[in-house]
Amino acid sequence: METPSAPPTKNVVCSLIIALLVSACGGGGGGGGGNTSGGGGATGSACSLANRQNWVVSQMNEWYLYPETLPQSINIANYNSIDALISAMIATAKLQNKDRDFTYITSIAQENALINSGSTAGFGILLYYDLTARRVFILEAYETAPAYSTAGIDRGDEIIEIGTSANDLRKVSDILAAEGRQGVSNALGPSTAGLTRVLRIARGSTVRNVTVSKADYSLEPLSPRHGARIIDEGGKRYGYINLRTFIVDSASTRLKEEFAKFRSAGITEVVIDFRYNGGGLVRVAQTMGDLLGGNRQTSETFSETVYRSSKSSQNSLKQFSPQPESISPIKLAFITTSSSASASELVINSFIPYLNDRLALIGGNTFGKPVGQIAADNAACDDRLRVLAFTTRNSAGSDAYFNGLAEAVKASCRANDDFSQALGSASEGSTRQALDWLQGRACTPIPATTAQAAEASNIGQRTTISKDADLQLEPVPVSGRPTPAQREIPGLF
Repeated sequence: METPSAPPTKNVVCSLIIALLVSACGGGGGGGGGNTSGGGGATGSACSLANRQNWVVSQMNEWYLYPETLPQSINIANYNSIDALISAMIATAKLQNKDRDFTYITSIAQENALINSGSTAGFGILLYYDLTARRVFILEAYETAPAYSTAGIDRGDEIIEIGTSANDLRKVSDILAAEGRQGVSNALGPSTAGLTRVLRIARGSTVRNVTVSKADYSLEPLSPRHGARIIDEGGKRYGYINLRTFIVDSASTRLKEEFAKFRSAGITEVVIDFRYNGGGLVRVAQTMGDLLGGNRQTSETFSETVYRSSKSSQNSLKQFSPQPESISPIKLAFITTSSSASASELVINSFIPYLNDRLALIGGNTFGKPVGQIAADNAACDDRLRVLAFTTRNSAGSDAYFNGLAEAVKASCRANDDFSQALGSASEGSTRQALDWLQGRACTPIPATTAQAAEASNIGQRTTISKDADLQLEPVPVSGRPTPAQREIPGLF
């Protein structure tokens, strides 16, 4: 994108992410209603805090999905950061459980790098916090990232000590006792390439010290080890696919490659693992819908995107478009937890009217995000405002799952995330339960009530992107502002 010499009034980018992003968006002039005061208007540096804040207020007034919840006037001089200003503007919607910090400011450059190539910086691990036992485990390790590729850290390992060198190692149990999860985040440090830590790692009875440096790496949307496989069991073949994130454009290509294998094998029953998938690009979700829609008609609706009434011209309808790689599933088992959000939920919700009780959630309730953001860019300042701007509905007109999808599906089974087993293994807790459901075995449903359903995910205390106490979820505890990758993949370091 070209960078103008001064911030544009509005530049809405059509590469929407985080949980639901729209495939097409348009212009429109000026800011909406509402008044600002303080900060000196457009004087001084184009990227002064006051000018950046006024730009944010303008975008919010024009695009925010719930304009009736915005303050009628706001004094930007009362806020010492853009983050604080946004928090004040969404406060009412947050109390109504409509915007659980879905609106935020981020870096254009960082987000584009993530979308275009999956590029981010860190160790490349997902963390699980057992706060009762004061322990921290690895849920997943990315193959191209330093933790796995240079230190051999993998799913099921435990971090028992953290230090900047072997001489200042601190026990994780002590850190959690004194500072909670934020203390662990502080000990691991910011997402800066080159930052080095010494970790004491336990795997079973084997304990070792490893030195690992954070580095830039590419997020592979499907793992080369366990991203997709065909499971033979009882004389029948089942597809298994684990999509880590919808945020990387290359996910569409990888999905087509794996679904072509499913189609060749005659797969009609699939386990789709979204357990750590926090969302991403709507266009990738639409590709996945088409690949699962081999028996759908082009006149049938996959999803509908709906904006506020003043932006109704932006509304759009996505109908199925079966691809050469598409399969025609008769049953789908989605593995989910409280970290399964946004685009993950969009795919599931879109198939509920077509499969009914032949679709199930396995594991725990989902996060509950039927809404999505557009990107408004202030390019001169590297500011990208992710504005909560639209909702997505299925062919039955349903988008009412702010409490998760457990109350919307007709079939579900509780299951544990067994991180002592490899993802995609037929013996791993959630995968085993998914296969059992596909084979017609009885199970215990996921509770549909909010608090119970979050607890049933068995990862209710794990890092997520919400501050909603009712869901027993808390914000990603990272040092400083979360990177785009950390927003999309809860628990990523």
